[in-house]
Amino acid sequence: MRGRTSEAGARDLREFLAGAFQLPADLNAPAEETAPDNDLSAPGSSHSEDFTPTAAPTLDPDRIPAIPQTPTSMASPSRDSDLRRTFPAFPPRPSDGAGDGKDGGGNDGSGDDAPHAPQFAETWWGNAWVTALEEGALDPKRLLRGRSYAEKGHVDAITVTPGLVLAYVKGSRARPYRVQVRLRTLDDADWERFLDAAADRPGDIAALLDKEMPKSLAECGVPLLPGPGDLAPQCSCPDSGHPCKHAAALCYQTARLLDADPFVLLLLRGRGERPLLDALSRRNAARAARAAQEQEPAPLPGVRATDVLAAQGERRLPPLPVPLPIPPHPEQPPVYPAAPGGPDPFALDQLATDAAARAHALLSTGRDPVGDLTLWQDAVRLAAARPGSGLTVTTRTLYASLAKATGRTTGELARAVAAWRQGGIEGLAVLEDPWDPPAGRFDRARPLLLAADLPAFRPWHNHLTHPHGHVQLRLGRDGLWYAYESEPGDEDWWPRGTPDLDPVGALTGLGAPGDL
Repeated sequence: MRGRTSEAGARDLREFLAGAFQLPADLNAPAEETAPDNDLSAPGSSHSEDFTPTAAPTLDPDRIPAIPQTPTSMASPSRDSDLRRTFPAFPPRPSDGAGDGKDGGGNDGSGDDAPHAPQFAETWWGNAWVTALEEGALDPKRLLRGRSYAEKGHVDAITVTPGLVLAYVKGSRARPYRVQVRLRTLDDADWERFLDAAADRPGDIAALLDKEMPKSLAECGVPLLPGPGDLAPQCSCPDSGHPCKHAAALCYQTARLLDADPFVLLLLRGRGERPLLDALSRRNAARAARAAQEQEPAPLPGVRATDVLAAQGERRLPPLPVPLPIPPHPEQPPVYPAAPGGPDPFALDQLATDAAARAHALLSTGRDPVGDLTLWQDAVRLAAARPGSGLTVTTRTLYASLAKATGRTTGELARAVAAWRQGGIEGLAVLEDPWDPPAGRFDRARPLLLAADLPAFRPWHNHLTHPHGHVQLRLGRDGLWYAYESEPGDEDWWPRGTPDLDPVGALTGLGAPGDL
């Protein structure tokens, strides 16, 4: 008996030291966990909760080596772009009592007498995601364990790209498991139907901007929300369950992401938030242009202030009063009621807010921050001030008014707004003013593009155009490269991405080098 006890204690000591000095392995290697869930509860298993060793070795704490620590996060938020978003890990939240079973065997509440777990998500679209997960799962026990993992904060930062959710999930081993969940992206025909449906429902677009997913938009004939069997999980653990508890935990946490921002679902289906809003803006601009051709509104009567003041030029004006103290911040404008045939209250509110901010800056610094802008530049600035400009009913009226006042079309205004959001007044100049850059920086760009496995771009003034005619780089007078895109064979160039000193860096987010 003493010999067997000593032998068991020596074996336990060897296993402990072997695990302590184990080098980090590839996260995709299946050797990090010795058995899946259905083996942990097998009778006689050394991992069973009822197992009690006959004797435990006594270890000196000062001689136990330090166990390598896992990094707090393995995500890379610095690499985010329009088609990649990284979200920090959710903190643990109080458990609802479901899925509290341990990694070993025993009754985990999956029987007929188990209480029904409350809904995990807070919104109807988040719970629709959870329903797709649970109806497509093969083992309810793993779902309960995954839900418990999610509630206890075992899921690290989550990265979302088109068709893929990726995260590291802490399991029973020191190293976390690499988990990904795939979802089919929508094709171009599906997106065209979605954009048409969204353009017909300005209220739904306003709800999306407020981080709400309207049911009418989700049920417009395009499969936005997944159904049973649409989620394809994959995990580096050895468990072959569909899904394993680590993949289930990631799916549950993804539902919380959808609660906070439904644009995450649209990104999963293939389109980022900014490209999607730009596409909707172009589509609404085209519709507004057609509507303006059909019905031209009657101009409102009025007199320019410059004409009134010009008649008073000969009169001697009294001295100005002592200026009042400068307020700490601009005040909010009053609420303007709507009147039949009168100006748009939304446009008045925006103009009053902008004028108050400019007046406060002039009083504080003695300089108007936008005083040197032309009428066109100022109209573009005003249109770009709100993310939803040109998308809702109220903002479409503002778009039409600004375009008419500057003698431009709503389509030209929408393109200029995209350039302003890309680079401000410099971005607008790059859109509208070609120029001949001096030798040097412009000439070095083409070898850099060739070195990045890109084809030879065609030069014209400050433009470098892809030979297939769908990607273009423009050098600004500020030394930055601005990326543009167009449909192949068309000359309909729209600003894309973020300006960069490196021409290759400016193309980041427009596709892989092989796709360009």
